Amino acid sequence: MELPILFDSGAIYGKAGAAVGALDGKTALVTGASRGIGQAIAKRLAADGALVAVHYGSNDAAARRTVEDVKAKGGKAFPVRAELGVAGDAERLWVGFDAGLRELGAEPGVDILVNNAGVAPAGDFTATTAADLDRAFAVNVKAPFRLVQTGLTRLRDGGTVVNISSSATRVASPMTMAYSMTKGALDVFTRTLAAALGERGITVNSVSPGFVETDINSAWLRGSEETYAQVVNAAALKRIGEPEDIADAVAFLASHDGRWITGHDLDATGGLRL
Repeated sequence: MELPILFDSGAIYGKAGAAVGALDGKTALVTGASRGIGQAIAKRLAADGALVAVHYGSNDAAARRTVEDVKAKGGKAFPVRAELGVAGDAERLWVGFDAGLRELGAEPGVDILVNNAGVAPAGDFTATTAADLDRAFAVNVKAPFRLVQTGLTRLRDGGTVVNISSSATRVASPMTMAYSMTKGALDVFTRTLAAALGERGITVNSVSPGFVETDINSAWLRGSEETYAQVVNAAALKRIGEPEDIADAVAFLASHDGRWITGHDLDATGGLRL
């Protein structure tokens, strides 16, 4: 059933609550946008009118499909390939981003930066190697830090930065210790960056998902009926999150409606473990 078209705060709202035109004229960069939560964020921002740079590390086919899906629905997007967690990653990503804008004849600069890309070492913390730990911090913490640091001249005044954190920072789990540590560092980065960039009118926030059913998580979420039931019952809203749930939260923070929110971590867990 289609929702009626409503007029609110100058934006036109249609199906699925998408704020058509809310981000017209804006340019966004979403890291790790070829699948999962990042892909949903890229599609939502594009649906709201933004030109979206779809960053990815290696899967050309997945990134191409994401861009094609955006364009098929009337949106604007282009791919940017750059491996994160290696020397010079941020600089290479920005070079690709700038080149993509030039190719499209778009104005240089970025209004919305979403640091979504992340990795999680597998297994109990006793099995986490030094290399695992180094890579997790390189991708989850150092890459966002360097992207902002090297992109300050590109980030427009009045823009926004959204970091994808995790509810794992609030749960003591040996299985996610290294991952939780990186996201805890990202939360500190968010608050401190908000203070540093506030004079430019740039908002900086984080969004913390809980259990979200992505292609990576589906295997263990659907591994047994017992596991699935436990995850569902852990949330107050009694369901597992979908990538679109997180994308909608990011879109709110990136919109004019989120203009007075900064230095905040938005819980997007459906009331996990309340």
